[in-house]
Amino acid sequence: MSVAYEPFKLGKYTLRSRLILGTGKYPSLEIMREALDASGCQVVTVAVRRVEMGQKHAEALLDYIDPKKYIILPNTAGCFTAEDAVRSARLAREALEVDWVKLEVLADKKTLLPEPLGTLEACKTLVKDGFTVLCYTSDDPAMARRIEDAGAASVMPAGSPIGSGQGVLNPNNIRIILETVKAPVIVDAGVGTASDVAIAMELGAEGVLLNSGAALAKDPVAMARAMGLACEAGYLAARSGRIPKKLYATASSPWEGIIEPAQRPGKEGIPGE
Repeated sequence: MSVAYEPFKLGKYTLRSRLILGTGKYPSLEIMREALDASGCQVVTVAVRRVEMGQKHAEALLDYIDPKKYIILPNTAGCFTAEDAVRSARLAREALEVDWVKLEVLADKKTLLPEPLGTLEACKTLVKDGFTVLCYTSDDPAMARRIEDAGAASVMPAGSPIGSGQGVLNPNNIRIILETVKAPVIVDAGVGTASDVAIAMELGAEGVLLNSGAALAKDPVAMARAMGLACEAGYLAARSGRIPKKLYATASSPWEGIIEPAQRPGKEGIPGE
């Protein structure tokens, strides 16, 4: 039976798309809306700090996200302590009436790497609070296990630093995480182009989350579409059984049965010419 592009179970949602797209950094809200549509995604992330109640720019942003087409996944981007991240998640639950969150607790503004202790603390607190937690982390397999043990519904290792466009720098670490944890693994951060998405999916990831790679492209709409296609292509390729890598060439057609030029009728020295 041919491999099929299976629906994706994430928390209480069953999704047809395995691409999650962010909503920041686009040249305009109109372009953001077009990019979301072109990507085919169903889940979009929104920074809680951009949607806090009473802020006019938050209302404008949400006006461009059709609730009939997209599921909003609030994230705690910009939080540097567990306390701040928990507070932001609770605000999002009140403002957006959702019970899931993409958890980020960052170590510093320069690297935007996850702060491991704060991440783990916030994850435990939010799980106890009844949240479905999708947890951003490094590509450290040991940390991934701890996050799953803390109750995260998804482990989200960074392919490379946020917004760096470097793609998946440590594929072996991602492979180990995929072997180690049972929760869905979504590669998050560092994606620069469609091939990065395909690589992440070919490693066996259940999904990819990105923002800058589409939003800051010269043509965000076309790039978003490319990201969506790459996500599907990588998923199918990972499950189709690629050929093994070899040092030397292997002919596409078998050598057996091939008539050599000197043996073909009509050539000099061949009977019946």
